[in-house]
Amino acid sequence: MNSNPRSPPVARREIISWAMYDFAHSPFGTLVVTFIFSAYYAREIVADPIQGPLWWTRAVWISSLITALMMPVIGAMGDFGGLKKRFLLVATGVCVVLTAGLFPMGPGDAWGAALVFVGASIAYQVLGALANAFLPEISTRESIGRISGLGWGLGYFGGLLCLFPALGMVTGWLPEEGGLNVRATNLLAAGWLLVFSVPLFLFLRERQPRQRASAFEYVRRGFGRIADTARNLRRYRQAIRLLIAGLVYNDGLMTAFTMAAIYAGAEFGMVTADLLVLGIVVNATAGASAIGFGFVQDRIGGKRTISITLVLLIVAVALALAAQDLTTFWAAAILLGLMVGPNQAASRALLGSFVPESKQGELFGFHAFSGRLASVIGPLSYGLLLGATGSHRWAIASIIVFLAAGLLLLLRVDEEEGVKLAAAEGAAAAP
Repeated sequence: MNSNPRSPPVARREIISWAMYDFAHSPFGTLVVTFIFSAYYAREIVADPIQGPLWWTRAVWISSLITALMMPVIGAMGDFGGLKKRFLLVATGVCVVLTAGLFPMGPGDAWGAALVFVGASIAYQVLGALANAFLPEISTRESIGRISGLGWGLGYFGGLLCLFPALGMVTGWLPEEGGLNVRATNLLAAGWLLVFSVPLFLFLRERQPRQRASAFEYVRRGFGRIADTARNLRRYRQAIRLLIAGLVYNDGLMTAFTMAAIYAGAEFGMVTADLLVLGIVVNATAGASAIGFGFVQDRIGGKRTISITLVLLIVAVALALAAQDLTTFWAAAILLGLMVGPNQAASRALLGSFVPESKQGELFGFHAFSGRLASVIGPLSYGLLLGATGSHRWAIASIIVFLAAGLLLLLRVDEEEGVKLAAAEGAAAAP
């Protein structure tokens, strides 16, 4: 939390520019990962109803595994050197370039498209984790829920707004020859990130003091800080419990988002235009509910907010599993959207309230680590079940297991103790 009196005061433009960064990077998740390029890759680039989804889940798995291994060290290095903002700038630039690099990929480019996507996805995941690490610096315990919710809400609205030009691209603005109308949406995602990330780099301050050292020293200190955290886990036990619970329930959430377009296409025959309409509705409901539930979290607490959303997410996935018609599937998708935004915003805010000021990059790096492992285990489980049974319905049932197990683990988290431990650690580290 921003409790250090020596830190620069938080300006409203910093909060808005930080929240706008969610708006900037969300089209990558919406257009590339979830609704358009994932389906195009499976259907056109690989052109096999079973092998296409399997190749895609492997690409997601590899990018998530690499990010999981590297992100805690990057976060710890950023904390030591006061470099979180610089690292964020580099990750943003890499993501812009590689996302644009997906544009030339077409049928037969399965390996090339997968490799470029893996690189872009790693950069995308790193930039999200680094941006999250600034949340405790620009909020208080009384405002962290709604600031996090504002960011998630703007992120979903960014995903929503980008779907309108994307819908125009795939339904008539651009020719269909060679998949140009679909491939061009990658340029849209890259340009969106480039333009709307500018306010963050202009206005958000780096509050950790800059340490000048060699690259070797940064790496050594990064690993050293992680080792120190490992030796003193009791100080962060509630944060660790939350990370473990989040690892499990995010397995379900990440699988739902990664495979949503593929499931809808396989079971209900939805084509790209249908999937874009689905994306518009889901993003609108998720964005509005993320902002609204931010105020709820500041009143009832993060743990209760997450628990409510997990129960209703289980209901939504069960409804999608049982759906025999599009009407029922749409009801499930809307309920999923209503709950997934608040769940993610509340999870980020609750962890932020458990993070000491000196450990923001590191612990949010571990948050990315657990989230990326979720992106590995969940889609991998989906792919294994799909390969073994040939049924998307059997595969989607795994999501319910992950959500229910995560809810049970969340019950062990003591929110009040987590806040007190973070405050005590921050006071001990203060000069």
